[in-house]
Amino acid sequence: MRDVGFFRSWLRAMAASVDREAAWLTELDSPIGDADHGSNLQRGFAAVLAAWEEDPPTAPGDALRSAGRTLISTVGGASGPLYGTLLRRAGKELGEATEVTDSQLREALFAGVTAVAQLGGAAPGEKTMLDALVPAVAALSTSYQAAARAAEEGALATVPMLARKGRASYLGERSIGHQDPGATSSALLFRTLADTAAGAS
Repeated sequence: MRDVGFFRSWLRAMAASVDREAAWLTELDSPIGDADHGSNLQRGFAAVLAAWEEDPPTAPGDALRSAGRTLISTVGGASGPLYGTLLRRAGKELGEATEVTDSQLREALFAGVTAVAQLGGAAPGEKTMLDALVPAVAALSTSYQAAARAAEEGALATVPMLARKGRASYLGERSIGHQDPGATSSALLFRTLADTAAGAS
């Protein structure tokens, strides 16, 4: 069973990972985006932790909903609404339970990724964060580590893709050869989830 402490540990680990990788994420975003993905996420996850200091979440769903709201309100560009939707929808799925099973978390994350796809109007293969998120949630039925690997492989697979959605799609053929920053940060989200689960088990 996973309690609110697990979710706080996961998103704290994500915040630390984004801090470490912010320059890289922004470097990936420079040729095909607005060169702000790393700094935007860094600001957003720092705000999540600050909000939790003021008003600590009391349940897993509460932690995800709170984080989602904060990301939407503090992160610019598309990544705030997309990450916010992912976490808020997953949190809504978990409801008010004080502990959740791994199966419930898998279902919640699937619901969150489905909501992201609906919001962005995108599908796998279009060089977006869904290229990491969709294979990750599919692999969750195997293990958290399998999900993290699937997300990382999905992010790498965006390099040869032609962007068909988002800012990168404006570049047409010039988007080919670059790794999608949103898929890359999505892989960080699942890597930190897998590492948190490994440390908690």
